[in-house]
Amino acid sequence: MLWRLKSPEVQPGVVSSAGLSCAEYQQPGKASCVSVNWTMGDTQLEVVNTATGRRRDSGTASRLCKHALFTRWNRLYRKVRVTKPDRQLMYCEAKMAARPYQTAKQQWFRSLQETGLGTWVKKPPEQDQFLLSV
Repeated sequence: MLWRLKSPEVQPGVVSSAGLSCAEYQQPGKASCVSVNWTMGDTQLEVVNTATGRRRDSGTASRLCKHALFTRWNRLYRKVRVTKPDRQLMYCEAKMAARPYQTAKQQWFRSLQETGLGTWVKKPPEQDQFLLSV
C-alpha cells in the first residue's frame, strides 16, 4: 500500500493533540473554520484557518499553499529537466503546461456536471499569476 488514511481520534468534549475541540471539527450545517493536514514524516498536525489560509499556531502560510507547492514542484522540475528553461514560468503557466493535470481536471469538472453536483467555482485568475523569487 502506498498510502493510508489516518484519521485523528476526536470525541465530543475532548481536545485533540492539535488543540482543537470536537466542536471546531464538526458543526452541523456549517463549514469548518479550520483545515487539518498531516503527512508522513511530520511531527504534528498543521491546523490552518480556512478564512486566511494561515497556520493557527504561527500565522505563517500553510505548507499546502500554492506558493509552497509550486516551490517544491519547481525544485523537482529543475532536477529532472535535461535542458535549462529559457525563462521562469508563472504558476498558471506551469499548471497549463501539465497535460496529465489538465486532463484530470477536465474529467473532474465533467463528472461534477454529469452527476448533477454543479460546476466547480473558479478563483480569480490573478491568484495564479505569480513567479517564485529565486
